[in-house]
Amino acid sequence: MVEATGPAVVAPSRRPRRLSPAFWLILPSIILMLLLFAYPMFVGIRAAFVEGDGGGFTMANWARMVNDPQFWPAVRNTVLLIVVIIPLQFLFAMIMALLLQAKPRGSAVYFYLWAIPLAVSDLAAGLVWLSIFSDQGYLNSVLVDLGLQPFAWLSYQNPQTQFLAVTLAELWRATSLVLVIVVSGMQGIPKDYDEAAAVFGANYWQRLWQVTMPLLRPSLQVALILRTILAFQTFAVAQALTGESFPLLVGETYRWYSALSNPNVASAYALVIMAVSMVTAVIYLRALRDESRQVKR
Repeated sequence: MVEATGPAVVAPSRRPRRLSPAFWLILPSIILMLLLFAYPMFVGIRAAFVEGDGGGFTMANWARMVNDPQFWPAVRNTVLLIVVIIPLQFLFAMIMALLLQAKPRGSAVYFYLWAIPLAVSDLAAGLVWLSIFSDQGYLNSVLVDLGLQPFAWLSYQNPQTQFLAVTLAELWRATSLVLVIVVSGMQGIPKDYDEAAAVFGANYWQRLWQVTMPLLRPSLQVALILRTILAFQTFAVAQALTGESFPLLVGETYRWYSALSNPNVASAYALVIMAVSMVTAVIYLRALRDESRQVKR
């Protein structure tokens, strides 16, 4: 007797999973990032924790960095520079952007004039300001013409004027970067909001603080993160103006790598700069995030 059997159940054949086209599009950038960023970072992190080229694990590099007489002055100068420069640059950039937004006569010319320092390299900017603050520079020439005694602005015996010179040079060189970001952010704000607020009786300052500034927050966030990270990397301007008498963290990294031929301690310095930059960026992102755009779950 033959048992009746039902139709055979055929298991669905599994099709080979195809990778998304988006994966293939981003694959070159992933490979590039791994080669140019991840691998050098791995080598740098490893160098900070080993002795010599292939030695074992050690914290001696970090001890040498912390005990270096130039380490804490470099930390102090870098932090002071950031604390003073960043607020001033944002203040000047906002004033210039608001002037451009008002569109006075020749506003396009003003924008290009203010953006010129963006095309000047750090070292060239330092040399420009060196011609002003050096002992035979333009500033001392003016003092002599006025019957005053020249002053050693960049001498190691006058750290206050060294700081002033580096601050002015950095303000001139890097404010244009913040200006460009702020101006592009302002151009993305619809005029309807400002006009509607004016119709409801808001004055200029009320429209600025309650309409323009909140809508400008994403651009300010980008400019703040970018400028702070770049400020941690200030080196060439200070090097051109003061040499090694005004130590900064990046300058010390360069000194340990080139003059002292110790890439291990230089890597420790670089890791400090990277860690502080990343922590600062996270703090900015959390402090300036737009709560109104958070999706309620």
